Amino acid sequence: MIRRLTFAASATAAVTLVAGGAAASTPPAGDSPAPIGPHVVVHAMGETEVPADPQRVVVLDSSFLDSAVALGLTPVGATEGFAGGGLPGYLPADVLEAVEIVGETNAPQLESIAALEPDLIIGAKVRHEGLYDELSQIAPTVFSESSGGNWTEQVLLTGEAIGRPDDAQALLDAFDERAAEVGEAIGASELTATIVRFLPDETRLYGPGSFSGSVLTAVGFDLGDKDWNEYSMALISTEQIELVDADVVFATTYGSGETTRPQFEGLWETLDAVENRRQFDVEDAVWMTGIGVLGANLILDDLETMLGDAAATTAPATTG
Repeated sequence: MIRRLTFAASATAAVTLVAGGAAASTPPAGDSPAPIGPHVVVHAMGETEVPADPQRVVVLDSSFLDSAVALGLTPVGATEGFAGGGLPGYLPADVLEAVEIVGETNAPQLESIAALEPDLIIGAKVRHEGLYDELSQIAPTVFSESSGGNWTEQVLLTGEAIGRPDDAQALLDAFDERAAEVGEAIGASELTATIVRFLPDETRLYGPGSFSGSVLTAVGFDLGDKDWNEYSMALISTEQIELVDADVVFATTYGSGETTRPQFEGLWETLDAVENRRQFDVEDAVWMTGIGVLGANLILDDLETMLGDAAATTAPATTG
């Protein structure tokens, strides 16, 4: 079941995270009474003057969509991860209905973006560097350096761009505080963890530099010293099943079609985490594409639910 977030339409109001029927509120963001005026934003492509309190914002990656919504702003346009994939399903229904899709994340549609008459565009250099000049002709455009793993950079850039930098920092401070509290409650500092994702043609492990990996690291888990690539991932085969094992294993499955998961299921019972009932299936849409402070808090919700008490060591493993 897709979980959705509900929130007050102001960055100064508490964000309510709804997970599994239980609601948990994060502390409110900053208490600035209004966005700052027109200002210059220093970003990955240089410097850009942006308007005060932009309202027609187009975001080109899910991390900026999450950040904008967390700060109380619903963008007029956003890209989807792949054609027909839609926007992250954990976002509030009114947001999903209000935001127009303007192409795929790796292939934004310039005409669709221009038609929305945005007053600000936010994207990532790693994905959209070649489109920067054309986008800048449509509206003031700011880019983060990367996308995904360094998600806190995207939160801060979004806050700076829309004139709410203090609110953005407050959201991150609140996350750090909650992550520490959750980590202490579940004893994460004494545990190793693995994040494995089953895709149509490959199987990946995610390291501390990935989005979900950074959240687990903030909580205190040790993700191990594997052969992480530049994206903090490692590709594995069934012959490397031992690389999956840890005190706790979190597994996601991409999409609804065929994936590599059946190849591993015959070996799954050999994992200590499975034997100890500490293997949990989690939502791919949150752990992999819910990049941002809202998605990060949903991961904390999962950790509290799955590992929040001693019963987690004896209860049947959660399945997705």
